[in-house]
Amino acid sequence: MSYLQLFVRFLKFGLLAWGGPVAQIAMLRRELVDEERWISSKRFNKLLAVMQVLPGPEAHEICVHLGIRAKGRLGGVLAGLGFMLPGFLLMFALSWLYFQIELVGTSLGAAFLGVQAAVIALIVRAVHRIGEHILLDRWLWAIAIVCALAAMGRVDFWITLPAGGLVYALLVLKHRASALLVTLAAVALATAVAFWAEPTAKLVETVVQGQASVLLIFASGLKAGLLTFGGAYTAIPFVRNDAVGRGWMTDGQFLDGLALSGVLPAPLIIFATFVGYVAGGPIGAVAMTAGIFLPAFAFSLIFYDRLEAVVENKRLHAFLDGVAAGVVGLIGATTIDLARVTAERVPSLTAGMSIFAAALAFLYAWKNKLNVVVVILAAGLAGWLVFPGQG
Repeated sequence: MSYLQLFVRFLKFGLLAWGGPVAQIAMLRRELVDEERWISSKRFNKLLAVMQVLPGPEAHEICVHLGIRAKGRLGGVLAGLGFMLPGFLLMFALSWLYFQIELVGTSLGAAFLGVQAAVIALIVRAVHRIGEHILLDRWLWAIAIVCALAAMGRVDFWITLPAGGLVYALLVLKHRASALLVTLAAVALATAVAFWAEPTAKLVETVVQGQASVLLIFASGLKAGLLTFGGAYTAIPFVRNDAVGRGWMTDGQFLDGLALSGVLPAPLIIFATFVGYVAGGPIGAVAMTAGIFLPAFAFSLIFYDRLEAVVENKRLHAFLDGVAAGVVGLIGATTIDLARVTAERVPSLTAGMSIFAAALAFLYAWKNKLNVVVVILAAGLAGWLVFPGQG
């Protein structure tokens, strides 16, 4: 297989990447493991376990890893680019179109309001699904709840997530006294930061939409890419914290970006391209996409020969499990914030809640790779019907 053939092969996978990570991984397994024997099923399962522990979209990381197996590190780059390119180009085009059409006060704007209500249902379903795989004991549940409450209290994630990882690793090792000390230290640090940060709260950078620093956009994407434990939905709180918190976009636009990513054949994390476009135009879109996908390339390219050791390292595994539990809590807190914003924006709270409830029920009832696409399109139609001219 030539480099071009390898790129085209994974480009095809990218064009067919509907239905989220489960469907994408199933497609890769069916064609490259079951039919063509690129890798044994046992080794694929172990590789998947590694990718689920590490940050980043698992399906994309598997493509990079398999590309390396086929044609070395350049093959890994080409496989990863091929898989992500269709989604990036489609989201880039939709981001441009988003600003070329009038939404406020139009039927299309009303449709987007309906979609925003459905996106909350998507996130709620994702939190449940991710939590089922991560919150496996009472300590992980406790870490998730504490991190959620801390996020609602505006405690920075760089305090809660490392603390959650350390506390859980120490609990696994039966060092409960040390875990308590780490907890107390985290509380003290959060209190000190809150006390120190209060007088300078007005110094947080805000920018006019479309004019954010490219370097800052890239750094925001890189941070989110390094912290996406358990799936693309886990990037939501980190990207929103920068994008909305720094004035790059509104919560409504953020939800619209999530909705657009849900109808594309791509990892959901491609919504970052939309965020980058809103924040810094076309260059911002490229910068955000590069930042958020860089870890997914780097872990496989740099640590290709050592990745499986991650599964064997129980201490590191426990630390990452604690961090992942904290991230679940952050998504929960972010979901509540986004739900409150959406409730304030929809003209009729009853209609908005009805769209949310119907979307959530449908997501639970119909487990199909196209259920997200159907929910978003149906919610758009419902918004157009019940919120006429209210966008």
